[in-house]
Amino acid sequence: MVPKAKNNHSEVQFPRDCTFTPEDWQVLAQYWYPVAQASEITDKPVGVKLLDVKLVCYRSNGKLVVARDLCFHRGAPLSKGWVENGEIVCPYHGLRYNCEGKCTSVPAHPDAKISPKLKLITYPVVERYGLIWTSLTSSDVQIPEFPGWDDPDYLNVLPPSFDIAGSAGRQMEGFLDVSHFAFVHTDTFGDRDNPFVPQYTVKREGSGLLAEYWSTVSNYGKGQDNLVPEGFKWLREFRVFPPFAASLTVYFPNGGKLMILNCACPVSARYTRLFCPISRNFDKDASVEDTIKFNLQVFQEDREMVEAQTPEDLPLDLQAEVHIPADCTSIAYRQLLSEMGLGRSYTA
Repeated sequence: MVPKAKNNHSEVQFPRDCTFTPEDWQVLAQYWYPVAQASEITDKPVGVKLLDVKLVCYRSNGKLVVARDLCFHRGAPLSKGWVENGEIVCPYHGLRYNCEGKCTSVPAHPDAKISPKLKLITYPVVERYGLIWTSLTSSDVQIPEFPGWDDPDYLNVLPPSFDIAGSAGRQMEGFLDVSHFAFVHTDTFGDRDNPFVPQYTVKREGSGLLAEYWSTVSNYGKGQDNLVPEGFKWLREFRVFPPFAASLTVYFPNGGKLMILNCACPVSARYTRLFCPISRNFDKDASVEDTIKFNLQVFQEDREMVEAQTPEDLPLDLQAEVHIPADCTSIAYRQLLSEMGLGRSYTA
């Protein structure tokens, strides 16, 4: 039997050729994910994919719309159509739909009654942190906290989205990992002469996790070591918002704070689109382009490792891989995913 899930408008079918198990898909579909940058979504339809479901995003008379990328007349993708007078037009036969998803016109039969089956499957949508968020089955908005974005004392930077041919779970665990800095990020901020990971704590915070990590590993880029006071200890606070979002606050010298929100959108089981808003309360006159360039280089360093890992899926069975004390955040993260109801390997 084909499993179905309900959103606030209609039933959502388990996608054909889905790369997730039905059980894992049902769990993951309940959460909210970013699917596009807000600046990319205008009155020109844009096709995206979430959990193997093809979606179309556009603005209709200023209102955001996220819908299934499908006209139920003959299965044409609406992302190849256009918006006219606030309505999306199917590129195949010209059927028109308003922002509520109702078909308002069938050009081949202008005077005929329109079948109620000709309607779009639409999804709840929220614009926040410069991103477009949606959920396939939940209307209860669950979006991670990122206080720096709305604070006038902070500069906001939004790098381009970043595609990774790897699982969202592996990407998330890499973001939370503190022992890879000295080996993966040697061209950006890591130091192979400083690989030591001091003991740190991880605790539950609401439905997520909080990890506080003190170390001497600088967060300045290469060549900026002179900016670090002698004996300075860096505090990194990781907050996990399951299943695939986490924030990192790095405490810089002189009261500086850098906030990064890592949002891994699971396009499919083994393909991820990363969205990463950044806020900081220092160097507000520094080049935004340099900030974006630096972070894209960090993302690229991580991507090379995530795309090469075996197994490709994140093993939730804690006996499947060997752990070291530095892995306490990733162990807690895997346990959290298991408690949510995901499989031992969350696509197994």
